Amino acid sequence: MTTADTIRRRAMASGLVAICLWGSLAALSVLAGSIPPFQMVAMTFAIGAFIGIVRAQRRGVGWARLVRWPARVWLVGVGGLFGYHALYFGALQLAPPAEANLVNYLWPLLIVLLSAPLAAENETGRLGWSHVAGAMLGFAGVALLAFGHGLHFAGDHALGYALALGCAFTWAFYSVLSRRFGETPTDAIAAFCAASAILSLLCHLVFERTAWPATPLAWLAVLALGLGPTGSAFYFWDHAVKRGDIRALGAFSYATPILSTALLIACGLAEPTSALLLAALLVTIGAALASRELWRR
Repeated sequence: MTTADTIRRRAMASGLVAICLWGSLAALSVLAGSIPPFQMVAMTFAIGAFIGIVRAQRRGVGWARLVRWPARVWLVGVGGLFGYHALYFGALQLAPPAEANLVNYLWPLLIVLLSAPLAAENETGRLGWSHVAGAMLGFAGVALLAFGHGLHFAGDHALGYALALGCAFTWAFYSVLSRRFGETPTDAIAAFCAASAILSLLCHLVFERTAWPATPLAWLAVLALGLGPTGSAFYFWDHAVKRGDIRALGAFSYATPILSTALLIACGLAEPTSALLLAALLVTIGAALASRELWRR
């Protein structure tokens, strides 16, 4: 195994950690209780920024160096983190959550499709049929899981669906464009989280009423969210998309809603269904198909 293969496999492992952490998002959000969305983002992103600052300082990188990035890097970073969450919460306000989430989960497929023209994938080969087929199988699994809970797309929620589609494109563009800025260290995520926390706080003050976690368990859930799915997961994902096989990562990402549903079931917050097993099988086959070149090497 060459050094390049080792780096790539470690990056893929980093991406899988991020996906697993995102799988805990729903369960932790339920445990956190009814906290306004932008307030939740401000709180958890502040924790995420703190993680990055401590990580950087332990490596001798001061705060001043964490903010000295070109404007285009700031645009991609803050636009991806804050823009995605702002659009997502808007979509949930204007459309049913199940339908909005299904549209939102076009982002892994879009990552695969956009990787060839935008992510400079020439060094790993062109986009192949296995990548597209793997991502399509993943989306089919997520769609099956969603339709198993009953879906009904209504025209009066068109704006919400449009915002959810904006979510998908925002995260896909953020992921593939981050690869183009591969020379930007992952330390930059700390600055992006801090800026996103400030913007979320401003939105909270304008649009929401403050509601603090009601119990110690809820406070622990908020802390876990900041340490995991809305904190350290961004650092793992940044390393993964810059050093790993971004096409395979796109297909692997469809495991997120499967893991999320499975964890809700394990916590007694949802009921198991046969659709979950079939959806997990489709996602697994899709991920294996999309990553076959990686395992062959």
